[in-house]
Amino acid sequence: MRGGEIRGGEIKALTGLRIFAALWVVLFHFRALLDEAAPEVSEALAPLLDCGAQGVDLFFILSGFVLTWTYLDRLGPAWSTRATVHFLWLRLARVWPIYLVTMHLAAAWIIFTLHVGHIPSEEASSLTAISYLRQFFLVQLWFQPYFDGSSWDGPAWSISAEWLAYLLFGALVLVIFRVAAVTRARSLVLLAVAASAPPVLLLLGSGEFYTPWSWLPRIIMQFLAGALACAAVRRLRLSHRHRQVAGALSLLLVGVIVALLYWLDAHPIPGVIDSGGVVDLLFVPLVVTLAIGVGALPSLLATRVLVYGGQISFAFYMFHELVHTAWKWAAQQFELTLQGAGGPWLLLGIVAVAVAGAVALYHGVEEPARKWMRSMVESGPHPSRPAASEDAVAARAPVRVG
Repeated sequence: MRGGEIRGGEIKALTGLRIFAALWVVLFHFRALLDEAAPEVSEALAPLLDCGAQGVDLFFILSGFVLTWTYLDRLGPAWSTRATVHFLWLRLARVWPIYLVTMHLAAAWIIFTLHVGHIPSEEASSLTAISYLRQFFLVQLWFQPYFDGSSWDGPAWSISAEWLAYLLFGALVLVIFRVAAVTRARSLVLLAVAASAPPVLLLLGSGEFYTPWSWLPRIIMQFLAGALACAAVRRLRLSHRHRQVAGALSLLLVGVIVALLYWLDAHPIPGVIDSGGVVDLLFVPLVVTLAIGVGALPSLLATRVLVYGGQISFAFYMFHELVHTAWKWAAQQFELTLQGAGGPWLLLGIVAVAVAGAVALYHGVEEPARKWMRSMVESGPHPSRPAASEDAVAARAPVRVG
């Protein structure tokens, strides 16, 4: 790897990657419905779908990568309180509108079940003033060792984790800027892979991916891994041939990840329940090769349809569990089933509702509210405004549920 720097705006392949990360999480949550509607398909895809929670780790890496790509030169050289506060406001503009809408929709649903039907939501006891304030300010996860039950809308736990990373980013980017200035690209890639390793080491040590406070090293270390990976990419100067090789490697890595999940399902690591979690170690190389590569997979992910999918992926991620929860309640309330000839079509309809809701939220809430919030601080030139807005770079954090 030679010295030099890569510059540019949007990395469309990473934008397209977001919809697959979101869909991986969504199908992880819907896998019981898939098993009921299409058991043969469910069985065939089980090794892949049972590890869908790893899509959140991929989101965390993408988040660290994208924010570093956008802000390294703006926030890295020297501390600026004004620029850091500006950055945090822009982050809120990106995630808060959808977060607040789905949070209140989840609360409304809980209240609805208390007054309609005979199956009240188990989450009713969580509707307290303290819980509301914690949810509102995105800190609800910080008080709990487990993310289950921390948020009224299940996926919101990862946004609470992301908010912690955003608050630390102003200091982190100062360190990344200085490390990148004196470190070769190859070493930065190795550091990024090493940074992504602690959650996997905890998995191998405990035998489970989901342990008390395991969310904390996941967000901190995966976010850091993404930041270091971005620093490495920015140092690269590559020929077209090198980019072709990187593109081919990205496709190979996807194949290895899928094959490894099936292999570990059939041959789990002794004493490790969630053996598939070790694929986290391949996410940094995947993101790096997609960021710099050309060829079949980067081109596919950069198509207009998949880029649009990436743009609505946050709304899809945040809204899908509301649809899932509503269906489970309706199935119990009215004794509905997905079994039978019409089951697969009904399941597709449920997914379609989630997609339609995501589209509506993206165009009706996310984009208008983001522009409105940005306009509050960007009426004139600002020292922290990036040359290319972070919206056009690649991936919003997400996030994104285990």
